[in-house]
Amino acid sequence: MLAKRFIPCLDVTNGRVVKGINFVDLKDVGDPVEIAKAYYNQGCDELVFLDITATYQERATMIDVIRRTSREIFVPFTVGGGVRTVDDMSLLLSAGADKISINSSAVATPELIQQGAKKFGNQCIVVAIDAKKVGNSWHVFVTGGREDTGLDVIEWAKKVESLGTGEILLTSMDKDGTKSGYDIALYQSVCEAISIPVIASGGAGNKEDIVEVFQETPVTGALAASVFHYGEIDIKQTKMELSELGIPVRL
Repeated sequence: MLAKRFIPCLDVTNGRVVKGINFVDLKDVGDPVEIAKAYYNQGCDELVFLDITATYQERATMIDVIRRTSREIFVPFTVGGGVRTVDDMSLLLSAGADKISINSSAVATPELIQQGAKKFGNQCIVVAIDAKKVGNSWHVFVTGGREDTGLDVIEWAKKVESLGTGEILLTSMDKDGTKSGYDIALYQSVCEAISIPVIASGGAGNKEDIVEVFQETPVTGALAASVFHYGEIDIKQTKMELSELGIPVRL
C-alpha cells in the first residue's frame, strides 16, 4: 500500500498566504516562502501552492514567489492558479514546480488536460475540483468558487481521468475552513468512481479528522491549511500516531 501523504496548502494572493471560510473572509497568514520552509522542516510529504485570485483577476501566477519557494523545499511542489495554456505550465515547471494544478481552465478547455499530459506526463497534471452540494449531488465550481458550472462532480472526475490527469485535488467547499472534518461521503463517492489518486481537501480540524479520512476512504493524501498554519496539528507527531494505527506514512 502506498504511503499516505500530508500536504499543507498555501492559498496565496498578492504575495501573501491567506485563509478563509467557505472560500470567503480571507485573512492574512504570512509569507509563503517562510511558511513553506517551516512545513518542509516539519516533514510534509508535498506542498501545494494555489494563487487563488489569478483566474478571477485574469492574470498569471506569481512566478517569483514560486521560484523563491522552490529553492527552499525538496518535496513535490504543486502549483495552480491562472494556468490557461501549455506554455503557462512550462513556465511554472521551469520556475520550480513539480506538478501543475488546473481547475477553471480544465472546465473551459478540457483538451488542456490532454495537451499537458502528453507534453509533461500524466503524473505532472493535477485537476483541482471545487465541489459544493447542490440538491442531492455535488456540483463543480470555478473561478475561486464563485461560479457553479452545473457539472456533476463524479461525472467530471471520470472525464478528467479519461483525459489523462494523474491526480485529483478534491476540495469540499461546504467544509472549507470550517474545521468540522472532511466530507467523507464526497471522497468515498469520487474514489469509488475512478482509479487515479485523490487528495482530500477541506474541513480538517484536528488529527482525528486526518485519521478518519485515511481510515474511511481510499484517498492517498490529506490536504489542509488552517490547522497547519496555526500550529494546531504537528505533522511529525500525527504521522507517528498514524503509523501506530497501521496507516502507512513516510516517517
